[in-house]
Amino acid sequence: LKWTKCFDCGQNFHGAVFHALAWAMWKTYLGRPETDGFRCNAMGILGDNLCESRIEEALPVLEASLVLRRRYWPQHEDLILTTQASIGSCLNDLGRLDEALVLKREVYARRVATLGVSDERTILSGSNAAASMIGLRLDDEAKSLVRDQLLPAARRSLRVDHHLTLRLNERLATALGSDPKHTRDDLLEAETIMQ
Repeated sequence: LKWTKCFDCGQNFHGAVFHALAWAMWKTYLGRPETDGFRCNAMGILGDNLCESRIEEALPVLEASLVLRRRYWPQHEDLILTTQASIGSCLNDLGRLDEALVLKREVYARRVATLGVSDERTILSGSNAAASMIGLRLDDEAKSLVRDQLLPAARRSLRVDHHLTLRLNERLATALGSDPKHTRDDLLEAETIMQ
């Protein structure tokens, strides 16, 4: 925790400070055995940090972190899924959209199975999958996922004004408007959503 959050104000570190601390954390725990939890967490934090500025370098770090978590901590499925989600985002940023969507679908399916459809982490995973679907022009699938599963769950469990519910509305509007087969009603619905 000391590597990620300020003790004085409680804010998470970000930007150059977080980047420097991620490297310092990795260097501190690098000499420990790969079975050491601090070492594995340091690798994951470094990988997440590299995603912000050096995506090509982040991917192998995150993949190594995933291998270690699966090998030594298979009972910590939430950590494994979080690492997979980070890899999916990294692949997306690298333009490897098809691979990213496969991972995002897998993470969403596991979250639904383990946490249920109304958990915030499940809804976030579904939103990430929908974004990838939209990026790949799978608009019908994205609309179905957001309209039929994610938005009802988000409205019920998170509130209408929660940032994730608002993001899902935006995703639905994007899918409606970007679909090449959109109708006038689709465009009107998209406009209504965004108002």
